Amino acid sequence: MKQTSAVWATVDGNEAVAKVAHALSEVIAIYPITPASPMGEFSDAYSAAGRKNLWGSVPEVVEMQSEAGAAGMLHGALQKGALATTFTASQGLLLMLPNMYKIAGELTPTVIHVAARTLATHALSIFGDHSDVMSARMTGWTMLAADSVQQAHDFALIAHAAALRTRLPVLHFFDGFRTSHEVDKIQLLNDDDLRALIRDEDVLAHRMRGLSPDRPVLRGSAQNPDVFFQAREAANTFYEAVPAAVQTLMDELAARTGRAYQLAEYTGAPDAEKVIIIMGSGAGAALETVEELVHRGEKVGVINLHLYRPFPVEQLVAAIPASAKRVMVMDRTKEPGGRDPLYLDVVSALTEQGRTGLEVFAARYGLSSKEFTPKLVKAVFDELAKPAPRRQVTVGIHDDVTHTSVTADAEFTIPTRAVQAVFFGLGSDGTVGANKASIKIIGEHTDLYAQGYFVYDSRKAGSTTISHLRFGPDPIRSTYLIEQADFVAVHQFGLLQRMKVIDIARPGATVLFNSPYPAEQIFSRLPIEAQQQIIDKKLHCYAIDAHRIAREVGLGARINTVMQPCFFKLANIIPVDEAIEALKGSIKKLYSKRGQSVVDMNYRAVDSALAALVEVPVPDSVAGESSSLASALAMPAGTPDFIAQFTARVIAGEGDLLPVSAMPIDGTFPTGTARYDARALAQDLPIWDPSICTDCGKCALVCPHAAIRIKVYDPSELDSAPEGFQSKEYKGREYKGQRLTVQVSPDQCTGCGVCVEMCPATSKTDPSHKSINMLPAIEYR
Repeated sequence: MKQTSAVWATVDGNEAVAKVAHALSEVIAIYPITPASPMGEFSDAYSAAGRKNLWGSVPEVVEMQSEAGAAGMLHGALQKGALATTFTASQGLLLMLPNMYKIAGELTPTVIHVAARTLATHALSIFGDHSDVMSARMTGWTMLAADSVQQAHDFALIAHAAALRTRLPVLHFFDGFRTSHEVDKIQLLNDDDLRALIRDEDVLAHRMRGLSPDRPVLRGSAQNPDVFFQAREAANTFYEAVPAAVQTLMDELAARTGRAYQLAEYTGAPDAEKVIIIMGSGAGAALETVEELVHRGEKVGVINLHLYRPFPVEQLVAAIPASAKRVMVMDRTKEPGGRDPLYLDVVSALTEQGRTGLEVFAARYGLSSKEFTPKLVKAVFDELAKPAPRRQVTVGIHDDVTHTSVTADAEFTIPTRAVQAVFFGLGSDGTVGANKASIKIIGEHTDLYAQGYFVYDSRKAGSTTISHLRFGPDPIRSTYLIEQADFVAVHQFGLLQRMKVIDIARPGATVLFNSPYPAEQIFSRLPIEAQQQIIDKKLHCYAIDAHRIAREVGLGARINTVMQPCFFKLANIIPVDEAIEALKGSIKKLYSKRGQSVVDMNYRAVDSALAALVEVPVPDSVAGESSSLASALAMPAGTPDFIAQFTARVIAGEGDLLPVSAMPIDGTFPTGTARYDARALAQDLPIWDPSICTDCGKCALVCPHAAIRIKVYDPSELDSAPEGFQSKEYKGREYKGQRLTVQVSPDQCTGCGVCVEMCPATSKTDPSHKSINMLPAIEYR
């Protein structure tokens, strides 16, 4: 076959999968669950827009009332002979297990695409590991693991094609958030690529097996012990055929696209003595590390396993170099009380194939998206290099209880030609959306590869977001957070008082502040630690008052189109004029359906931003009167020990440094700890006007964070009140003569404005003025 011409697109893993799944399905059953929800949302949007599948019909997308319902609908559609799929993760996948056993037992081809996510145990986690998909390994489904956005796109096609060719359903999984929400520049498959792998005869055979009055059969019977066992063994030949069938499909795809895959891919020295085996996104960091270590002369290698079920015994063992002496198997799940599953499979495969003289060790890593970096990969190889490596180790944590953890090599780094940028913002302030748009602009207007990954707080809107962007001339496989950034943007100035933001800037980097203060005041308002780093690292600092500009042009708290042009101006990745033109094109495409006035507001924001961008003067020494970040994060006197030793470090962003011994063993925490998390993130605060207040209390009732409190008290209490403390006479009969105060906690308020929306008391002279009004926090804090 001829290689197809490449069409590039900048998409995240969920969209990359949805494009293929929608094109190859007639029925799509969905139910939302993080981080797999966008696959269903994309599919629903495609069908709503009339996008047709490969056979010219618009897939029917149906949202059910649970994942169990989605699996039931999937099963029913398949029994009719329809081409069907669904998407899920975590507990959602577990709710599908009963139907999955049935679907596999009936040899019914379908695909479930899974953004692999942590299962809730001692606590809920919305982040990624392999505990959910490992819970499905006994269902009889083929299991295919992708390690990147490009692979997730390609493997979506291979999964659907493999299901039809082998009659076995496929569970196609990729890591939640790390792959599902990572934005990459990838090569898209076209319809001809899909048709080349999806054979008409396979589709027709599936349709002919569908239940029909014209072809009556009985399916789903009950069986007695006399025949059940034999029937379970009757399908063995179908499973034996899967590895060869999947490899054939990988080869067919390679012939068309040039992207070659193996069931078990080896990378490293041909005479490697130490090898690690891994699945999923962790392979990116492992591959980078192995290539760097081999370049330094070390005999190491890595096997990236793609087919997990049926386990490719022969292919895996053949991929391990004959010179190998020690193997470390990397599991991204924990099986309490027993060995982890991938380790057991590898040991079994080696035994079955008679591979002797090879020591096998087990490592657990990356639970709940815990970082897995080249430093940690090297630490695994360092463990294997010891005279007597430990049989079971943990990677990425400090285990001071059972002493299983490896120690990272702090000095080890991977050289890169990519420009690395990190952006600190708040959920719903537009920072993440702006960075996704920036990646698309650079990806579409340059030959550079682009990658974006976004760290979310599970509290979502109003919580900290950190965007990690990479742009470079080489393919980007760095599936871990940026440690040394060339560009740092702080979209919320208050974050500097709560986080070690400047730590991530490399020497000589550029820093952009969104600041409400004039340029000449900014340096003195930074924590003293940040000031010292700016001086020592010789950082180039710039500032803009993005919130002022956003308010002036009518955008409210959305500062994305103010900060974006500043990034393009300072990062100098593409010519600024070209970037601004592309940015305005992106704005028109995104906001035109909301009306020209909205487009014009964003245009004005872009133009105003470049004019308002200023350089921040950096003195030779720190400002002695500045506050300390350490003192700002310090807990008040009398704080309980658990808060001081655990909660305080989590609030300070040091949760990764906490050892195992600091953890509550069963997930039990004391109550009332949120009071210590004074985030102070509101740009605007609700300010009370007692002259209009009707004492209704609705503001306190609707506040989602209980940041507004109302008190009625004896007037004598005001004798010790500070100057400017507001109060009014309470109008109710039950407390006649008492005073009333409505008070907001500025550090707990998120600035959502719900209290203002609910306030019924308005000024008779100015209807826009209420008893409680959102006003700039900087003027009142």
